[in-house]
Amino acid sequence: MGVQRWLEQEIPKPGSKRGYGSVHQVLPFLLMLTGGGRSLEDLRMIHQDTGLRRLLQLDTLPSTDAAGDWLRRTGEGEGLAGLDRVNRRVVAQRLRKVGHSAHTLDIDATQIIAEKRDAAWTYKGERGYMPMVGHLAEAGVVIHDDFRTGNVAPASANLDFVKACEARLPKSHRLAAIRADSTSYQAEIFNYCTATGKTFAIGGRLDAPTLAAIAAIPESAWTRYADCAVAETVHSMEHTDKAFRLIVVRYHHQGELLEEDRPRYHVIASNRSGSTADVLIWYRQRGEHSENGIKELKIGFGMERMPCGQERANAAFFRIGVIAHNLFVLFQHSALGEGWQRHRVATVRWRLFQVPGRLVRHAGTWVLKVAATVAEEFADIRARGYATLHALAP
Repeated sequence: MGVQRWLEQEIPKPGSKRGYGSVHQVLPFLLMLTGGGRSLEDLRMIHQDTGLRRLLQLDTLPSTDAAGDWLRRTGEGEGLAGLDRVNRRVVAQRLRKVGHSAHTLDIDATQIIAEKRDAAWTYKGERGYMPMVGHLAEAGVVIHDDFRTGNVAPASANLDFVKACEARLPKSHRLAAIRADSTSYQAEIFNYCTATGKTFAIGGRLDAPTLAAIAAIPESAWTRYADCAVAETVHSMEHTDKAFRLIVVRYHHQGELLEEDRPRYHVIASNRSGSTADVLIWYRQRGEHSENGIKELKIGFGMERMPCGQERANAAFFRIGVIAHNLFVLFQHSALGEGWQRHRVATVRWRLFQVPGRLVRHAGTWVLKVAATVAEEFADIRARGYATLHALAP
C-alpha cells in the first residue's frame, strides 16, 4: 500500500547519517499500538519479535529512550506536519474504498488525564490534555486531530477545526454535513454551513432565549418517541444569518418525594429536512461514529494516556495513534470479511492477531504456518489483502 514509502517521503530525514530513518521510528509505534501496546516500554516487544522484524526488514530499531527523543524532536519540528500528510494519504485510500464523495463530519473534544509537566487543568477539574478529533462517519476514519492543552476550552476555534478537516479531504470530496455537541453551538458555524450548503445538527444550550422558545411550544405539539417526547420550533441567535430548526427533547424524571415530576430538556439546532424524529435519530448517530470512535482510539489504540512530559511530543504520539487507527480501519474493511467489520480492534487482536504461527523460509520465500483450523481464513485474508493492494496501487 505504500506506508513505508509515505513515511520516507513525508517525515523529515535525520540530521545525521547514523540516525534512524522515519520508517524505523514510526513503524514500530504503529505495530506496537495495533498490537495492544500502550507505552514506550512496550516497543521492546517489537524488538523481541525477530520473525516480524525479519519479514518487515527492520534489522535494527531505536531504543525506547531514542524513540522518546524522536517524539520530542518530531513534535517541535516539521515532523508533526509530516505525520499529518501521512494520515491524509491513509484517509485517501480508505475513501477510495467507500465509494462516495460527500461525507459527514463528527467533531468532539476528549479529555486525556495526564500528570505531565506540560499538562494543564481541564474544565473537568483534571490535569491533562483536550485534543479535538474529527471523524468521517461513513468511512470510520479520523480525518484530523488537534492536540490541545487541557485549559483550552472545547468550544475554542471549532470553525477553524472544521475548515482544517475539510482542507484535508482529497480532491473531488466534500463535507456535506456536520454534527457536534453543544460546544459547537456557535453562530459562525451555523453561518458557515448555511453559506456553503452543509447540513448540520449541533447540540444546543439551554440559555434564557432557548428556554423561552421551549415554553412557547404548545402541549399539543409534543409527540412521544421512545423514552421521551419531541417537538420543535424555529429559533435564531443574535448573529446567525438565518433561522434554524430547534429540535427539543423532553424527558421526565422523578423528583424529590411529594414533588411533581420535572421535565429535563435537550435541544438540537439543525437545518436538516425530515421529521423531528428523523433529525433526532441522525444526530444521535454521532454517538456511534464520534463518541465510540474516540473510545476506540483511546482504549483500543492506547491514546488514553501519554508517554512524554512535553505536550508537543505527546501530540506526535497521538497522531501516530490516529494513523494506526486509520490503517486498522482500512485493513478491516479491505482484507477482512463482512463478519469482521463491526468488531473492535480488541476482538480482532484476540481472534486474529494473536493466533500463533511460525514463519519459515521455504524455496526462497517466507511461509507462515498456522493451525489447519484457521488456514483457510488466513488464506482468504491474504487474497483479499493482495487484491486491495492491487486495486489501490498508484
